[in-house]
Amino acid sequence: MLFSLFLVFFGAAVMATIALYAGQALLLAYISVGILVGPWGLNLVSNADLIADMANIGILFLLFLLGLNLEIAELQKMFKQAVVVTALSSMVFAVVGFVVAQLFSFSFVDSVITGIVMMFSSTIIALKLLPTSALHHQRMGELIVSVLLLQDVFAIFIMIFLQSVGHEKPLVMESVILLIGLPVLIIAAWQVSKHVLTRLFLKFDQIQEYLFLVAIGWCLGLSELSTVLGLSHEIGAFIAGVTLATSPIARFLAESLKPLRDFFLVLFFFALGASINLNKVPEVLLPAICLAVLGVFLKPIVFRFLLKNEQEKARETSARLSQISEFSLLIIVVAIQSKLLSERAALMLQTATLLSFVLSSYWVVKYYPTPIATDKRLRRD
Repeated sequence: MLFSLFLVFFGAAVMATIALYAGQALLLAYISVGILVGPWGLNLVSNADLIADMANIGILFLLFLLGLNLEIAELQKMFKQAVVVTALSSMVFAVVGFVVAQLFSFSFVDSVITGIVMMFSSTIIALKLLPTSALHHQRMGELIVSVLLLQDVFAIFIMIFLQSVGHEKPLVMESVILLIGLPVLIIAAWQVSKHVLTRLFLKFDQIQEYLFLVAIGWCLGLSELSTVLGLSHEIGAFIAGVTLATSPIARFLAESLKPLRDFFLVLFFFALGASINLNKVPEVLLPAICLAVLGVFLKPIVFRFLLKNEQEKARETSARLSQISEFSLLIIVVAIQSKLLSERAALMLQTATLLSFVLSSYWVVKYYPTPIATDKRLRRD
């Protein structure tokens, strides 16, 4: 296990350095290490399944932190700003993905999931390549964050639905569990957060170690409670974050948990790369290239049209949303676990997502201000 972690993080550090010099997102470095030393590469990591199990914790923290940043007032503002753009663009990209998959003779279910995967843009790449000043002080940053957050929330509900459809229990039973278990979990979590956690945070707000510990315990505890009620760990983690979003120390918790999230997400993307069968990639390379090119070059056209009333940098805004999302990778994993997606379609979608990361990152870094721009005139922190 120690040797495997050494390979993961030493390899990720080396590849991340190369990625930064090449103007690429760090996600690609983590996935590349998985491809290189995983079972289909040099086969140096013998216990990839254990790493994949550990990596799932990163997904819980990712959803927890997403929930922490979703205040009710912000949600209302976000809904008014971006709901039309997000809904219309999602429908267009879903149809494009479905049609492409059908043209390459994938099954109807594979085509539907392909359409779903094409709906989302990458939160991590878009925000990592967006200067902090643009993120907090410009209309462009607000609009990008609004669209991405709406997409992420929608992606979470899609994952919930896919888990329900692929479960062994009848769909009617799953629906009853959602209708009863979900409200119970939300109400109970909200009451505990309001009457217990908030008071504890205010009383011991000077002890940062305690705040960190309680936040992790709340996230993982609600994740486990969620499974007791017949729901998933992911639902519990997301609700745990949302119920703490109004806490006065929510921003502090979000910042303090980011390193822990990033640690496990390195493992997640490594495990994802290790699962890619390089021998079979040529079989799906053509449809993957088609989806990646459409994702990178069609999305800006659609977003630019939908943002035509936005006078501030509509071209740049649309370019920063021009890729397939890391949430699409999560949807692929859930669809495989639920036995809804074929191995061939999963490999095609994973390859398309990675190609879109490369193309989009290179485009944004080369032509727009980013913290990692190779041109010093475009480098903005």
